[in-house]
Amino acid sequence: MTAIDDYFAVFGLPRKLTVDGEALRARFYELSRAHHPDFHQGAGEEAQAVTLARSALVNRAYRALRDPLARVEYLIALEEGRDTREGAIARPAAPRDLLAEMLEVQEALEEAKATGMDEGARAGLREERKRLQERKRAEEDAIVGRAGDWDAVLGSGADRRPLREWFKARLAARAFLRTVIDDLSEALGEELESHVSHRRH
Repeated sequence: MTAIDDYFAVFGLPRKLTVDGEALRARFYELSRAHHPDFHQGAGEEAQAVTLARSALVNRAYRALRDPLARVEYLIALEEGRDTREGAIARPAAPRDLLAEMLEVQEALEEAKATGMDEGARAGLREERKRLQERKRAEEDAIVGRAGDWDAVLGSGADRRPLREWFKARLAARAFLRTVIDDLSEALGEELESHVSHRRH
């Protein structure tokens, strides 16, 4: 098994971003049963190791493909031949159009910390966090909204690079926004469930 596993191939799917969730789930259960270690206890040690590796691959593939945003992140990494193992995707550079604005937010955060985080400062940081959350959701909606564009380009055989670069820029913006939102939540001592559940990039 190489570092770059094609999770689409695991489920017999083309590299498209529009996926039938019910069909994916049904195929996941089918593959999980087929590769479950309990059904291969009589096999030799080497065969059992292969079964365990295959079962783990099926689980990773399902986690990556069942969520529309995770699917885009994975597909772009796969298209570029980057390591797609969990935790291996490099943290993207801050987008130019966000960097100056986010530096201002970070300065406001440091100033609030320096003044002792009174209620006025905390209220200001919460408001800033809410604004950034809305902006992150807008980025996510835009990313998911262009899934059909990717599938159309793939089907036509046209150059995928421009759209791939667009996805990369939007994913980088989302990751950067999420980092700043997490920093605000941590400073406020109010880690939000929606952030805790995501892997930081």
